[in-house]
Amino acid sequence: MRKELEGREAYNHYRVIPTRWMDNDVYGHVNNVVYYSYFDTVVNQFLIEKGVLDIENSPVIGLVVETSCKYMAPITFPDRVEAGLRVARLGNSSIRYEVGLFRNDDPNPAAAGHFIHVYVDRETRRPAPVPDAMRAALAPLVTPTKDA
Repeated sequence: MRKELEGREAYNHYRVIPTRWMDNDVYGHVNNVVYYSYFDTVVNQFLIEKGVLDIENSPVIGLVVETSCKYMAPITFPDRVEAGLRVARLGNSSIRYEVGLFRNDDPNPAAAGHFIHVYVDRETRRPAPVPDAMRAALAPLVTPTKDA
């Protein structure tokens, strides 16, 4: 038996992401790889809007080193996805982001997952501390979980 995933109350930031016709696959639902683009969208849009990520010039960048997704229910165009975001771990040079994808007004997620960014110097690709401004922007999203 599959364990229920946490509901909307478990996330403290949301981004609405409309599905697109091209997101559907031949089976009539959003293809599994698109879910990962939703993860990227909610995290990177948050960082850009907070002014802590300049995708072309930031001296420190985040590289994804681990990711997972649990699928519970299908999402289909023209559904609206509400991507919930939290930070399960804010380390010295890494961050574990967790995302819940909610279909329309459903209280339970259609999918939930995580990815871990390791922050590195853009030029050398050597680990670098999470910048102070980024740490401050993410602090309100920190919600330690048992899986982190």
